[in-house]
Order: sequence, then structure tokens, then C-alpha cells
Amino acid sequence: MTFRPLTTAVALALALPLLAPGTALAADPATDLDEVLVTATRTQIALRDSLSPAQVIGRAEIERSQASSLQQLLAGRAGINLTNTGGLGKQTSLFLRGAGSNQLLVLVDGVRIGSATAGLPALQDLPVEQIERIEIVRGPHSSLYGADAIGGVIQIFTRRDTGGLKPRAMAGIGSNHLREASAGLGLGGERGWFGADVAFLRTDGINACEGTAAGWGAGCFADEPDRDGYRNRSASLRGGGKLGDAWTLEGSALRAEGYNHYDGSWANYSETVQQVFSGKLRFAPSAAGSLQATVGRSYDDSDDYGGTGFVGGLETRRDQAALQGDFVLREGQTLTAGLDWLDDHITGSTAYDVDSRDNTGVFAEYQGRFGAQQLQAGLRSDDNEQFGSHTTGNLGWGWHFDGGMLLSTRYSTGFRAPSFNDLYYPYYGNPELQPEESKSLNIGLSGELQTWRWTLDVFENRVDDLISFDSATFLPGNIDTARLRGGELTVGTTLAGWDLAAQYSHVDPRNRSEGANRGNLLPRRARDTGRIDLDRDFGDFAFGTTLNAAGSRYDDAANLVRVGGYATLDLRFEYALGSDWTVLARVTNLFDRDYQLVDWYAQPGREYGLSVRWQPRG
Repeated sequence: MTFRPLTTAVALALALPLLAPGTALAADPATDLDEVLVTATRTQIALRDSLSPAQVIGRAEIERSQASSLQQLLAGRAGINLTNTGGLGKQTSLFLRGAGSNQLLVLVDGVRIGSATAGLPALQDLPVEQIERIEIVRGPHSSLYGADAIGGVIQIFTRRDTGGLKPRAMAGIGSNHLREASAGLGLGGERGWFGADVAFLRTDGINACEGTAAGWGAGCFADEPDRDGYRNRSASLRGGGKLGDAWTLEGSALRAEGYNHYDGSWANYSETVQQVFSGKLRFAPSAAGSLQATVGRSYDDSDDYGGTGFVGGLETRRDQAALQGDFVLREGQTLTAGLDWLDDHITGSTAYDVDSRDNTGVFAEYQGRFGAQQLQAGLRSDDNEQFGSHTTGNLGWGWHFDGGMLLSTRYSTGFRAPSFNDLYYPYYGNPELQPEESKSLNIGLSGELQTWRWTLDVFENRVDDLISFDSATFLPGNIDTARLRGGELTVGTTLAGWDLAAQYSHVDPRNRSEGANRGNLLPRRARDTGRIDLDRDFGDFAFGTTLNAAGSRYDDAANLVRVGGYATLDLRFEYALGSDWTVLARVTNLFDRDYQLVDWYAQPGREYGLSVRWQPRG
């Protein structure tokens, strides 16, 4: 499947402000004009004032989507490319603006998650039912968060309730013997809040890999024509309250267990555990300033099994702490400064020469508004136990036109420290590796025209010392340079009662290193992706549809293995049985499209789902 060139989207977006200016929003027609964003600046700001391209997905949109996984929820959104090796629970990688999945920082309630060995977050195991909102910030943000934020930052906030007692429950069934259920309780008042949720999901799955046991290019190198099931159990607990007039204390905990069958020659079953704990203490004696102390710990545990039983396992423990101060210098000007500490420790059946390292970072961020102009500048220095000092920064400028249109530009730098696998994996690692470095420029234009809301961003990100396998040494090395160039267009409106949200992304991720692959596209990234959501309420009945499309991609660095593009159409229905009960139904991949995201690995065909949700609205 092909898309029209990016120039068409750019021309359309540039024509919009010539008609009338407006307000900057993400492509969600239900988004409130005053919606806030935290991740882009580590402070609460209005989404409309963000100089970083950003999008917020709230709880209402999550429920409306009827998504069973983060892959279903995030697919096709601005800047996002996803790969998956066989459906629910299978390894899912997210590429943001062409940057690799190991160049993306993922936070849960402010705590960094992911495996320190592979450098990847296990997105497939994070339960959608435990999520209150997701903030997606595109482009390098190492000046605020340190390593790994070359492509951007995704922060997931667990559920939080306010305004009295709020119980809830859901149960559903679906194709491939899908069973899912969840229950929770929230309580919020003037002085404090509390919440707890549990969720369960199980599916018999599909035959994930269509490979063979032997032969060149045989995929998973296993001949296992069976269903590859998946089971997930999760629970979350959170609470907080005011300690007097100036002090606030809150904490949260999330545990997700995954039990995953797959096709493989070495192992074909895994058990995973992700745990995240966080605590925050905030002191805000006045509107002029505040101090916040944060502590957290995340676990990423994985045990693999094969025909002979247990074959290997790894555990990552990441301890974290931060101290941050926010100070109002004068009206419209804010200074944020702080200190971050991170300690990574790994244990398991694989012996690494080094199994721990720590990093300390200091940062400062200035935000100022001068009439129609907006200025943002940040600087950070990281002292890594292995790699010494590393400095990153950002500089952003914006112009607010009458009527609300915003023109912005942002220059930023980023870096990624090599993972433990890159450095020390037996017979593979290279302890001489140096961090990857990036330089990025983004130009954005956003606005509102009557009921229309739109954003346009164009960007270029150059990544030096890109870590890649060196065929001359048979080890990873800092041999590559990549140029990531592209743009994103989002449009949202309400027409005749229909809520429309459209998103289109183009990225040209090129290998600029010397050698045989110079000029090739980086693997597993579709150059063009798009998504259209259309929803409407008809009294007690609601209808929605999602069109998700992606162009072709290459599965290898040599660009010899091509994975075709695809387009899928999903339908969803809701019917309110009184004020508390709702019946939900969905059809995904309505036309039973046969497609792949990774060569040899299948994606589910047409699937049906039926569920009932109890959620008193009083």
C-alpha cells in the first residue's frame, strides 16, 4: 500500500492558517482546550503551549477505543511505528520518529521502566485497564531525562479517581478464546484519594511464526504450527493526600505478569514480571515555588523455557530518586532545576563482566512568555559511572498569533548509553562502545479554525555513533550514522455530530554510514503511517470506526527483505443499559487482511469481541 507524498500533507496544513488561526491541540476532537501536559517540561503546562510536539490520550478515549493492548491503542498515531511478533503478548517494539525502540524512554508514574540488558520496555505486558492517561512527547528530551530519550518520551499514568466512591468492573470474551476481566475501586475527596485495580486477560492466540526449522531466512527457525497463547495478570494500588496546607504525599504500585507461548528453537515459553513502585513528596508553600522529592524502583524479570525446561532468565532492578524545584521568577517566567539518580543492576543465568552502573544528572529548564513570544531553554549534565560526563540541551521559541495559532521551533540534543547486552553479552558485547548522540530540529505550526483543530510538525534528527553490528569484527560498534527526517499532520473536528481524528506521519530513516548499506532505509520502519478515528453517539447507542494503515518496510539493513504495507478497518459499538451498565462489541480487521509487521510473523485476522462494563456514574 502506498501513500501520497508528504508534500501533499504539508501543503494542506500550510493552507489552514491562511484561512483563520486557532489553538494548538493533539488530534483528538474530545480534547479539552485547557488539557495539561507534564512530560514535555517536567512541570504542568497547557498542552496548547507546548513547544514540543505532544499528544495526550485520556481515559475516556482509552475506553472508547476498546483496545486490549497498548499496540492496538497506539498504532498509527503521529510519529509512531510499531512491530509485533504474533499478536497479543508477543514482543512489541515502538519506533518514534524513526528512532529505535531502544532509543525511546518509557515512564510509568515518573519511573523509568524497561530491561537494562536489551534496553527495551516490555510494552506488550502493560495492562490498558490500569492506565489513566498517556502522554507522548516526540523528539529528543535528554536535557530533561538523560539517556535513552533520543526518539522521545512516553509517560503512562496509572488510574486516579476524584469525586467520591467510584467502583467499576468489566468482563468480556472474543475470538481465539479471548477472556478478559477487570475490577477496581476509586475514592477521591478534598484531602486525599485512593484507588485499586486488578485485571486479567487470556487468549489462545494464533500461530505466531510461519517459519521452518531449518534453512536460510527461516524466520524463528522452528516448525511449530500451533496456537501461541498468552495470559496476563495485573494489579495496581495508589493513593495520596494533603499533609497540611503545603505538603502532599502520594504513592503508586503496579505489577503485571505475562505468560507467553511463542515459536522458537532455543525457547518457546516465557514468564515475565514487571513491577513499578513510586513515591512523591511535594512541598508548595506558595504559588511562587515548590519542591518535590521522588523515589522509585522498577523490576523487569524474564524466565525462558524450552523442551528441556528452564533455559535462562534475567532480572533488571532500577532504583531511582529525584529532587526537583519549580520557581516562579516573575509572571510568565519559570525556572525548574533538579537532580536525578539512577542505579541499574542485573542478575540472571547469563554472566556479564559488569552487572551494575549508576548515573547522576543535574538539570535546569527555563520557560518564559514575553507577549506573543515564548522561550524555552534547558541544560543537563549526566555523570555516568561507565562513560563519564555527558552534556545535552534544548532551545525552543514560539510565536502566538492572534486567535491562538502557534508557530514554534525547537533544537535539542540527546544521547543513549549502550545497554548491558551491547557492552557485555558473552561473545557478542563490545565494552569499547561509546554513547549514541543526536541533534534534532523541529518546526511546528498548529491552530484552530472554527471546529477544526490541527498540528503540523517537520523534523530532522541526526544520530551519530549509532550502535550497529559490524560484519568486519562480528561485534557491535559505533560505526553508523543515521538521518531521521519527516513530518506529522494531525487534524480533529466535529461534523454533524461525528467526531473525526486523523493522523498522518512520514519518516525517512536513512543509514548514512559508509559501507554497503549507505543510503538504505533503517529496518522495520514504515515510511508512511496513518490513522482515522470516527465516532458518534446516538443517545444510548454509540458507534465508532478506526482505519489504520502503514506502507511497506524492510526487515533487514540491506533492504533485501520487504514486508508489504496494509490497511485494516475496525468497528466498535456501545449500548447503555441504564446509567451504570454498558454493552460493548467490536470487530477488528473487518476485511480479514493478511499482513505482517515483522517478516515471517503473522498478525491476527478478523476478530470479534463482546464485553459488558459496570461503572456507576453517580
